[in-house]
Amino acid sequence: MKIVLQKAKTASVTVDGKVVGSIDKGYVLLVGITHGDTEEMAKNLANKIVKMRIWEDEAGKMNDSIVEHAGSILSVSQFTLYANTKKGNRPSFTDAAHPDLAEPLWQYFNNCLTECGLQVETGIFGAMMDVQFTNIGPTTIQLEA
Repeated sequence: MKIVLQKAKTASVTVDGKVVGSIDKGYVLLVGITHGDTEEMAKNLANKIVKMRIWEDEAGKMNDSIVEHAGSILSVSQFTLYANTKKGNRPSFTDAAHPDLAEPLWQYFNNCLTECGLQVETGIFGAMMDVQFTNIGPTTIQLEA
């Protein structure tokens, strides 16, 4: 699994002109799943994200978690995180898991975040989505299982 985490003031995802998920403050998670990814990997990444200390404390240092700032999650499936660009100019996506594996694992990952007490909004798996957000910092972190 690959996740690009971006700290956001606001974020939303729109499909066919309709907002399907939005948050006020928290993380936008772009989630890519590859062959061999497991529920254990997904749960470990969810726990790491919940505990990650990248919110400013009273002294202005990145020392607090999303929980301490009552943040939410906007999770968006993104197979293009597994683009292979080594040959030619057209990326290959064969490293991305087939939707039959990727969608249930993405849903499981989102459920793990919810079980940790976070509000989780999502895009729609496999849909053409417009994602808008205002990055805080900017703070962008890559995680990989």
